[in-house]
Amino acid sequence: MLTEAVEGSCVFCVGTLTAPETPELESCTSPVGTAGLIRASREADDGRSNLLLHGLCRVRFVEWLDEKPFPYARVRPIKSTSLEEPGSHEKTRQLREAVEAILLGLSDELVSEVRKILDRAPDPEVLTDAVAQQFVKDPLIRQTLLEEQSVDQRISQLVDYLRTARSGDN
Repeated sequence: MLTEAVEGSCVFCVGTLTAPETPELESCTSPVGTAGLIRASREADDGRSNLLLHGLCRVRFVEWLDEKPFPYARVRPIKSTSLEEPGSHEKTRQLREAVEAILLGLSDELVSEVRKILDRAPDPEVLTDAVAQQFVKDPLIRQTLLEEQSVDQRISQLVDYLRTARSGDN
């Protein structure tokens, strides 16, 4: 599977198993995954590989096909619903405040580096996905955020999660 991707377009889709794998992949795989560009691949001694993927877009698994000896599907890109301009600055501010609360007590150097990364996000959607990727470890929450098409709703869910995670630390 990896060899075919690397020798082709270097694009690889990743999905989440929701149950033990069965031949009917639609019954054990989340309907939404991510298409990623393979930036680096290193094979380990045991035959597995470590990949560095650059996320490209959300995808919906439309149909699982039997033409390959590995899981293979037709996918359709999922377009996010952008934030409306009147509220986008407020939503972004709320997200940044929630992140700042998480950063309290960490070293100044680490806080500075996190802020630099967030400052480079070109828009609220990229900012939201970057924050989720770095601060959400719960796979169910990550999948819920991945499946949410509305950037507005994604930010609200993420802010709620970060505030709850922060208050749970106390």
